Amino acid sequence: MVDSQCTVKELDLWIKQLYECNRLSETQVKTLCEKAQEILSQESNVQQVKCPVTVCGDIHGQFHDLMELFSIGGRIPDTNYLFMGDYVDRGYYSVETITLLVALKVRYKDRITILRGNHESRQITQVYGFYDECLRKYGNANVWKFFTDLFDFLPLTALVDEEIFCLHGGLSPSIYNLDNINTLFRKQEIPHEGPMCDLLWSDPGTHNGWSLSPRGLGYTFGKCISELFCYSNGLSLISRAHQLAMEGYNMCHDNNVVTVFSAPNYCYRCGNQAAIMQIESGSKYFFLQFDPAPVKRKPNSDHPVPDYFL
Repeated sequence: MVDSQCTVKELDLWIKQLYECNRLSETQVKTLCEKAQEILSQESNVQQVKCPVTVCGDIHGQFHDLMELFSIGGRIPDTNYLFMGDYVDRGYYSVETITLLVALKVRYKDRITILRGNHESRQITQVYGFYDECLRKYGNANVWKFFTDLFDFLPLTALVDEEIFCLHGGLSPSIYNLDNINTLFRKQEIPHEGPMCDLLWSDPGTHNGWSLSPRGLGYTFGKCISELFCYSNGLSLISRAHQLAMEGYNMCHDNNVVTVFSAPNYCYRCGNQAAIMQIESGSKYFFLQFDPAPVKRKPNSDHPVPDYFL
């Protein structure tokens, strides 16, 4: 139930405004983030999710492409969603993107799950766009602080119908089963090492075993690692984001791991398709691909897209 500081009527008005890519006031964002903290603090490090659900990868502030995603996948609450992180940085509309997703979480908490990505971080957002965007749009860093404080409360992973394990990055040599994840203290800035870091930074690799990640944080893990993790935890699939996939999704490790990427024409120049994964059951899922939104609206800033691919 939404409390008196953030009524259903207010939320519906805010969501309508945000769908039109019009941002909320600083005071409204503060109220929204406080309510979202209450909701997210009740969620687990391995948040349980039921089918049917539509799973999404990186968004990276590409607001109009998020509208395209909702156009093909359906809007909340008609469709249940699970987002696997990286809502901010790189794109022109990180503020509007994260505010809308958080507002939808507060309004329809059982219809949308939002996980933490490696960009939901104070350090990363100060370098890769979100901090600067908040300064430009609000004139101070208060909104950036409201959201980065909220990021500490986001669940690290989700488990769909006990079978499909969803997270932003990948596996960790410190984690053998899902119970290990539930013991982690998540309400902190993302560490530079350790299992929490690995879950948000690691990638599947083509080698055997574990290797240090070329990203500088996390690991790359081979097919034998993902196979063992799936077998030990009774999983049919590991779903993750974090890496550009030119067709919007990519299966690897003999179909034990799928990467879902939901930012088409990434950084407004990569030319890739995006995709979402619709899960009907643990063994029945399919992908919907989509291209960039036809909207040609330009941001109210000449701020360039930073040249990086973390």
